[in-house]
Parts: sequence; structure tokens; C-alpha cells
Amino acid sequence: MKSNANEIKLLKNRSIIKFEGEDFLGEIGIDGRVFKALTFARISVGIISQQAVENGLSILVHEDDSEKAVNCLIEEFATERKSGKVTQIYSINNVSVIGFVAEDLNKILSELARNNVFPLLLNQNSSEKRINIVVTSSQDEKTKNIIESEIFKKPKTVHLAIIGHGNVGKTLIEQVLHSSEEIKRRKNIHLKVVAVANSRKIAFNKKGFDNQWSNEVFASEKTSNVEELINFSKENQLENLIVVDNTASTDFVKNYHALAENGFDLVSSNKIFNTLPIEEYRKLRYTLNKNNKRYLYETNVGAGLPLIDTIKLLHLSGENITRIKGVFSGTLSYVFNNFSLRDDKFSRIVNEALEKGFTEPDPREDLSGNDVARKLLILARELDLINEFNDINIQNLVPEALLSISKQEFLSRLDDLDEEYDKIKKNQEPGHVLRYVGDLHGDLQKEKGNLDVKLISVPATSALGQLKGSDSIFEIYTESYGENPIVIMGAGAGAKVTARGVFGDILRLSETK
Repeated sequence: MKSNANEIKLLKNRSIIKFEGEDFLGEIGIDGRVFKALTFARISVGIISQQAVENGLSILVHEDDSEKAVNCLIEEFATERKSGKVTQIYSINNVSVIGFVAEDLNKILSELARNNVFPLLLNQNSSEKRINIVVTSSQDEKTKNIIESEIFKKPKTVHLAIIGHGNVGKTLIEQVLHSSEEIKRRKNIHLKVVAVANSRKIAFNKKGFDNQWSNEVFASEKTSNVEELINFSKENQLENLIVVDNTASTDFVKNYHALAENGFDLVSSNKIFNTLPIEEYRKLRYTLNKNNKRYLYETNVGAGLPLIDTIKLLHLSGENITRIKGVFSGTLSYVFNNFSLRDDKFSRIVNEALEKGFTEPDPREDLSGNDVARKLLILARELDLINEFNDINIQNLVPEALLSISKQEFLSRLDDLDEEYDKIKKNQEPGHVLRYVGDLHGDLQKEKGNLDVKLISVPATSALGQLKGSDSIFEIYTESYGENPIVIMGAGAGAKVTARGVFGDILRLSETK
């Protein structure tokens, strides 16, 4: 008997009868007439809820009786309807009742709200802590799952949609599949990849993909479309939704608003959104707040390094950050670390980075400085500065004559750069090395800071000068720390570290769900 008392009961196929009027329910006999009419029509009544300011009743009946219930009340209150005292009698169909016993109803209601579930009716027996809530039938299974997780502490299922399965996306899916059992055991969280998409098509699997996921994407005939994803989540009543954007697409970020409005939290390694004009940037923050959704993007700068969180915490705690400076690009770190140490031509080092897959297929993408500039702007906005991309002073490392030629011609003329960079290298002071840096400085308490992206010469013994391989380094200067910056250094690029950083964001979101 005790276990039955704690059981979560789900009753489908119900209707709410809405009986509305103007300040008459305090009158003796009105509610009695309502129930008498329903009793004479042999209609069984479930939950009853009186609306605020005594202007109406909500009554739950089986949906087979809804039309009869409305008609018998219309007949009973014909006079009051004619006088305007009773304004509306109608039914809301396709609803379900979920009954349960809970110690903390507020926590459950909060979890439901985060998943866009808002009960149509709520009835609570405070002495028994027995609660009945009424929701639309399209959300009843999802509601029951959420309540079960909260009451019985079952593993919380988090449904993931992975957009983009290139190097980072593919590695991320493999990491999630490999770690899911361990995470379920240690964190009581069941991570389930239920959608995988590329720019052409999208594949779904409600039970969760396994190691054969790429075959399912290959065989899918569904066109990649965010509406397909939203409809899939609704039709299957999926709770705790996260969409992960591993693309570099300028088009996909346009879907962030629709996803947040339809119950998805967002994780992104894509830097585009955070560097859009400030008005667009603020609109998404507003949409996220309005829908109680979160957007995490730790890998936008420094791949897997804990940089953005550190800066956010310092800023939110009131620490006055006065400057952020560093080598933001793993690719250009590799190029100038090697060029500074070795007696090789600049073109040879760039070709070597290209062959090792460190640069984009067209190295001008890296040498232009735009990627470093985007990262610098993202950090500036974490400090609530309102800089735009065109505020950044960028030193483009590609001569103007080579900017608009084809990629093949550029690669064949790479040695055109050698004379200039040999001269820069030789003109340094003794014991100095070259570094391509991002530098946010100026009075960062004002609306805008100064943002520079440029090639500089630094002492080989300095923190910047001691950088190795393709590592990144960030120096964060604050008022409290004075001349001694907080230094964050490590692997700042690569599919594995970026995927691991994205995975970290997924876990942060999952633990707060």
C-alpha cells in the first residue's frame, strides 16, 4: 500500500471545462448548481480549481464527456449567460493528469518550467503532500519523466543534438559515447545523442545513437533543418535539451533564437555569434533570459583552456581587469615559435604547418589575423565592452598583392613573404623572438577598449617568449594582481582539446538541469 501511495499516476484523455463569469461565485448556490447539473448528466468530476478573484471554475472530466458537460452547463445557466453574468463555458481537450507525492513542489515546478512545461491546473492536498497537475497530452510523458527523476532520483536524461560532425563534432560524439556509462554512474546523468546533422542532412534516434551513428547519418534521407529538429523534440516529448554547434556556419547561428525559444540550451565552438554586431549579441542574451536558457562557449577562445569562465568570474566578482594580452592562435604560435628558433625560411615553416594540418587549407585565413581578432572581441564583450569587429586594429600578415589571388597561386608564391619576414627577424634586439598577439588594453571601465592584433618582438625569457609548439598563452592583468598577471597557458588548438572543452560545457549545463 505504501509503494502505491508514492506511485506517479498518469491519466490520459481528459478535458478541462472552463466556467467563467463576473464576480458571482461568492453567491450562494452557484457552485451547487454547477455540480448538480453535471451529476444529473451523469458526468464524473475530477479536479476542481477555483480561479482568482472568484470569476470562474475549472473542472476536469473525461474527454468523452466534455461536449455533454459544456452543453448541460450552458442549459443550466441560460439566464445568466443572457444577462452577461456568465461569460464563457468551454472545454480544453487533450489534457492529462499526473498525480504524485512530493516534498518539494517548487523544485519540480522549476524543472518543468525550464523544459517549457507549464501546468494548466494544479491541485495540492497539503496534509498528504499529494499533488495533481494537468498538462497538455503532448507534454505528459515528458512531464512524468521529469517528476520521476526529481522524486525517485533516477538518472536524469539529457538529450543532445550535435550539429556538425567534422573533426571536432566526430571526436565529441566518440567522447560522449565512450564516457556515458561512467557519467551515469558518477553523476546520475544519462547523456543521450539523439540527433546528428551536417549541412545537408540530419539523422534522429530517440533511443540514442551508438558507435554506428555515422552509418545512420549516411543513410538518413531527412534534410538538415532546424524545424525538423524542433518537431522531433516535441513529437517525442524530449526533456533537458542541448544543441551543440560545432560548425563554423554563419547561417546556423541564425537558428539560436528559435532553439532557445523551443527549450534548447546552447553549447557552441562556433565563434560567429559572439562577434556579430552588438545589437544582435544582446538580442540573444534577452531571448535566453526570457526563456530561462543558457549559452556556453568556453572553447571560443583557447579551445579547452579554462579562460572565459575565469574572466567571467573575475569580472562578476568585481575585480577590475585592466588588460588581456596573449598568443591566441595555436597555428600562428607554431609558425612564429619555429620561425624564431630555426634557421629556416618563413615560407617553409608555413608550408610545414599546412602539411601538419595546423593551418586552414588556405593559410591566409590564419595569417589575416581575423581569427585572433574574433577571439579578442569575444573577451572584450565578456567585460561588457561594446566594441565592434571594425574597432579592432588588425595587422594582416599577408601583403596586399597576395590578398585577392587564388589559393593555389598564393601557395605557389609563399616565398614572396620570405624577404620581409627575414628582415623583421634580423632587426630584433638580441635575445628577442617574434609573437603574433592579441592585446585588449586602455581604460576598460569605459564603454570601449583598445583592441590590437599585431606581430611584436618580445624577450625570449618573458612568458610570451617561452611559449613552445602550438600552445596558446593568455595574460590577464587586474587591479588586485598589479604587474603580475594571471597566466593561463596550454594546448589552445586541436580537435581533441576543443571537443573536450565542448564536452565540459555540456556537463556544466547537464549538472544544473
